[in-house]
Amino acid sequence: MTNLTSLLVANRGEIAVRIFRTARDLGLATVAVHSDPDADALHVRAADAAVRLPGAAPADTYLRGDLIIKAALAAGADAVHPGYGFLSENADFARQVQDSGLTWIGPPPEAIEAMASKTRAKDLMRAAGVPLLDPVDPAAATPADLPLLLKAAAGGGGRGMRVVRDLDSLEEALHAASAEAASAFGDGEVFAEPYVERGRHVEVQILADAHGTVWALGTRDCSLQRRHQKVIEEAPAPGLPDTLRERLHTAAVAAARAVSYRGAGTVEFLVTADGRPYFLEMNTRLQVEHPVTEAVFGLDLVALQLRVAEGAALPASPPQPTGHAVEARLYAEDPAQDWRPQTGVLHTLDIPGRVRVDTGFTGGDTVGVHYDPMLAKVVAHAPTRAEAVRALAHALAGARIHGLTTNRELLVGSLRHPDFTAGRLDTGFYDRHLTTLTETAPDAGTAALAAALAAALAEAAPAPDASLAARLGGWRNLRSQPQTRRYSTAGSEYEVQYHPVDHPGVRVLSAERHLVTLEVDGIRRMFHVKRNSNNTEVYVDSPLGSHTLTPVPRFPDPQDRTEPGSLLAPMPGTVVRVAEGLTPGTAVTAGQPLLWLEAMKMEHRILAPASGTLTALHAVTGQQVEFGALLAVVQEEPLS
Repeated sequence: MTNLTSLLVANRGEIAVRIFRTARDLGLATVAVHSDPDADALHVRAADAAVRLPGAAPADTYLRGDLIIKAALAAGADAVHPGYGFLSENADFARQVQDSGLTWIGPPPEAIEAMASKTRAKDLMRAAGVPLLDPVDPAAATPADLPLLLKAAAGGGGRGMRVVRDLDSLEEALHAASAEAASAFGDGEVFAEPYVERGRHVEVQILADAHGTVWALGTRDCSLQRRHQKVIEEAPAPGLPDTLRERLHTAAVAAARAVSYRGAGTVEFLVTADGRPYFLEMNTRLQVEHPVTEAVFGLDLVALQLRVAEGAALPASPPQPTGHAVEARLYAEDPAQDWRPQTGVLHTLDIPGRVRVDTGFTGGDTVGVHYDPMLAKVVAHAPTRAEAVRALAHALAGARIHGLTTNRELLVGSLRHPDFTAGRLDTGFYDRHLTTLTETAPDAGTAALAAALAAALAEAAPAPDASLAARLGGWRNLRSQPQTRRYSTAGSEYEVQYHPVDHPGVRVLSAERHLVTLEVDGIRRMFHVKRNSNNTEVYVDSPLGSHTLTPVPRFPDPQDRTEPGSLLAPMPGTVVRVAEGLTPGTAVTAGQPLLWLEAMKMEHRILAPASGTLTALHAVTGQQVEFGALLAVVQEEPLS
C-alpha cells in the first residue's frame, strides 16, 4: 500500500477544482499548475500551492509534461492526477510520472497506449469479442458505403471528425480531418467507418483495481451532441432493454480486462435504432460526465481513483444504483451563430436549486481564448428521470449568468423538448431541432420591453443610503413628467416612458436598485437587475427570461464603417489554414471556405460573404488575430 500525502493536478478549470475538493476531504495537500492567463483562476485559488507554467498556449504550458513533473517535485507532491484532456491519455507522460518516483492516478501506461489509437484499439476489441463496426477503406469507398464518418485515430472530443454524404466531398473532408487531427493531437491518421443515422451514444463507466476486480457502473446516454461533443448526459441510459444493458456491461468489462485496466475509465458504444451495440472507443481517464454516475451510485469516483492508486482493493461488487441523474454542460458560446465561442468577463454565475454545480469560474473571472469555453456542469439527481430533467431545466432557467452569451436557453429548450422528455434520443437531435430551439420566441418583444422597464425603474430608484429628503425629492421629480430610457438587446431597440408608480398596462409594486416588482396583466413578477462595473450593460433576470440590455445614449457617436465585403475575425484565435491557392485577385463564390480559425479548442470556417473577387488577404497560417481583425476583403460581383 502507498500512503499519499500531496496531490498535483495536471489540469485546469472545473476538473481541477473538482479533484481538489475530494483531495481536501481525504486530507491530501493540493498543488495546482497554471499558465499565465490562469494566474488568478479559480483552480489556482482552490489549491494549497500553485506553480507557474510560463506562457499562454497549451503547447507551452499544460502539455509540457516535463514542466509539470518538475513542478510536482518542487512542491513536494507525491502523486499526479491528470484530470481529462491535455496529457490525461498520454502514455509517455504517465511513464515519466512513474519514473520520477511519483504515483500516477490513472491506468497503467500500457493500457493507455493500447487504447490510444482507435484503429489499434478496435483490433484489440475484436480479439476480445467486443462488437465492432466494419472499417471502410476511403480509397475504395462506393456510394453504397455512404454516409461515412471520418475520425482521428489518436484523438477525441470531436476533433478531426467529419460526416461525408457524397463521394465528391470525401477527399476534401479527409484533408480537413487529417489537418485538424494533426493540429490537435500531433497525429494526422484518420480512419473511416459507416455513419449510423439516429444512433445513440451510450457508454459504460468502469472502475478496476489491481486485484482483479472490475466494476461496470451502469450506463450513460450522451447522445445530445454539438460538433460531436457532448452537451447533455444522463444515467442510466433511458429505455434500454435489460438484455442490451447486460450486453454492454459484459463488453465493457471484457474491454477493461483485455488491457489489464486499473482505475476509472469509460467504454463508449454506438447503439443503432434497432438496438445493436458497436464499440466506439475506450477513454482511459475520468470522463467529463462522471458526476451523473456518482449521483446514481452514491460514489466519489475521484476518491476511488486515489484509493486504487494507493493499492486498495474494491469490494466484490458496486453499490446498487438509485434514481436518475442528468448533466448539462453550460458553455460560453452562441448556438445560433454556429456555436461561436465567447470570451470576456463573466460578471455573475449563480445557479439556484438543489443541483450540483462543477465549475472553474466565479463572478468576475475572465473567460479567455486559449481553452475550452465550458463554464460549468450542472447536475440534477432525483428518484425518476422526469423529476431530474424538470429540476435541471428549472435550475438553469432561473440561473443568473451575466457578461457572456451562453447556451443556457438551448439547454433549457432541449431538456423541455418533447423528444427529450420522451427519451427519444440520438446523435442527430440538434441537426433536426437546432433551428427551432434557437429561434426567437413569439413573446420575446413583450418580455424584453418589461425587462427594459424594470431596468429603467431600477436606474431611477434612489440609492439605499440616500437621505429621506433625497428619496422623496427624487420621487416627486420623477412624477412631474414621464421619464424616457432606451435600451438595445438582441438586435432590437426598446424605448420606455414611465413614472415610478404607474405605467400603461403595468402596476409598479416596488422599485429598488437591484429588484423591481411589477404587476403585468394581473400577474406579479420580480425582476432582478444588475449593472456591470462600467455601466455599459444591464442584466435583468425574471420568470420571463434573462436579458442583457445596452443603454442607448441620447446622442450616439457616429460609427466607423468597414469596407463592404470585409471579413472580420469573429473571435480572437489562430489562423490554422488558408484555402489552397487563395491570393488577391482570386475569384470566390458565396459560402466558399476561405480561412480556418481555431479558438477555444474549436475550428471555425470563415466563408466568402458573396460571389466576387478577393481583393485583399491579410491572414496567414499561424497568425494570432484579435476579435474584429480584418482578415480579407471580397469585392462582390455587380448584378448584371
